[in-house]
Amino acid sequence: MMVQDAIDHYHDLCRSELAVDSYTTLDRLMRQRRLSFGDRLLSTVLRPHFFSPEQWRYIRHEVEILLGAFEKIYRRLLVDPNLRSFLDLTPDEETVLSWDRQYHTPSPTSRLDAFFIPENSITDTPGLAFVEYNAETPAAIAYEDGLSQAFLEMPLMREFNRKYYTQPLPARHQLLQVLLDAYREMAYFSGRGNLREKPQIAIVDWPTVPTVNEFLLFQDYFTSMGYPTRIVDPHDMAYQNGRLLANGDFQVDIIYKRVLIAELLQEFGPDHPIAYAVRDNTAVMVNPFRSKLLHKKLSFALLSDQSFEDQGLIPRFSIAERRAVAAHIPWTRKVQPGKTTYRDQNIDLLEFAATHKEQMVLKPNDEYGGKGVVIGWETSSVDWENLLQEALTSSYLVQERVALPEEIFPAWDGDHVDFSPRLVDTDPYIFNGRYVQGCLSRLSKSTMLNVTAGGGSTVPVFVVEPKE
Repeated sequence: MMVQDAIDHYHDLCRSELAVDSYTTLDRLMRQRRLSFGDRLLSTVLRPHFFSPEQWRYIRHEVEILLGAFEKIYRRLLVDPNLRSFLDLTPDEETVLSWDRQYHTPSPTSRLDAFFIPENSITDTPGLAFVEYNAETPAAIAYEDGLSQAFLEMPLMREFNRKYYTQPLPARHQLLQVLLDAYREMAYFSGRGNLREKPQIAIVDWPTVPTVNEFLLFQDYFTSMGYPTRIVDPHDMAYQNGRLLANGDFQVDIIYKRVLIAELLQEFGPDHPIAYAVRDNTAVMVNPFRSKLLHKKLSFALLSDQSFEDQGLIPRFSIAERRAVAAHIPWTRKVQPGKTTYRDQNIDLLEFAATHKEQMVLKPNDEYGGKGVVIGWETSSVDWENLLQEALTSSYLVQERVALPEEIFPAWDGDHVDFSPRLVDTDPYIFNGRYVQGCLSRLSKSTMLNVTAGGGSTVPVFVVEPKE
């Protein structure tokens, strides 16, 4: 109950004059420090998301076990085009996949999105369920670091820290380190010896995306660490004489790719300077094209469906990996005609999904920001069946509903503090495919916990324990 005790103490502090002072401080700092998604400030509440040291160790431990299972799937997907066809890669994705060099991990920076219900919760059975693997372009690392610093300056947190130790989970330095690791690894594979001591970084995405403020935060951080950095529109890049150039004269050594591979290929196909530089090993891209193999949401079906393992299509998981998959990966299947299993029962997939919408979510295989996601229990039967039929014409999956944790959070409501329930997610960041550092947490009053989809709030994550 230690975390609940900490929350109760924090909420007691919110009933004092500290609340309005903290709201004023947080609002000012978010505006000053570019902590906004487009024009919307990131946080609408006054409390961070708290974990005990034991809870955070447990989450990290389970993530690291699951990473071993994902790694086995990735290695098989690389060499088995028949298995790879299950993921519905486009022809252009297949082309650039072959241009990537085989570095030790396809996703130097990634994020597993999950829902964690602690043992002291009164709403649902305790558990940890991972619902997506953002293996291509995990966002909000700089946002989370900035929010942590802003919250620590609030009067509420300063008073709270008189009684509790508070540990933030910074991750910007880890991101910079994996960029540099990838740069050195590229040099090793290519045999290049003329590495820059301070390689130049391009943060690449469209200029109209609402996450531009985070790019500015990264640019400031990378530059402060001595690495020249520019934010670059993919249209403003060229490949000349074996050099990747941005904005005419800025030679790029490291591509911090925030633009989605699907969007880049849709706009240019494989005919883009980035693709040529990656092919020729003259610049390194993080994350590389191969990250697409695990980023496809159908990778969860490969984990969830025991038949892939039984038929020898994927390697055998260890006992620990199989336990973690069974405990934390929800039942997931590709939307297609045919038979499958559900809890050891043989079922017709489409018939079962149509008649069990109350426990199902329908997702596109390769989208982001909640686009195309359909919540079965919030959809009429007629609409659900029609959407299932439409999903057959594209690349979709159906995933079993997981329990959604709910916590009370305080928010300033003009003249008083409003305490109201919000759904909470827990999304740990992973670096070099091996270790966990940092965590994104989003809140919402609606089922769609996604800032891009227009809902909710982002809060920093702290590990707390009492000083006594």
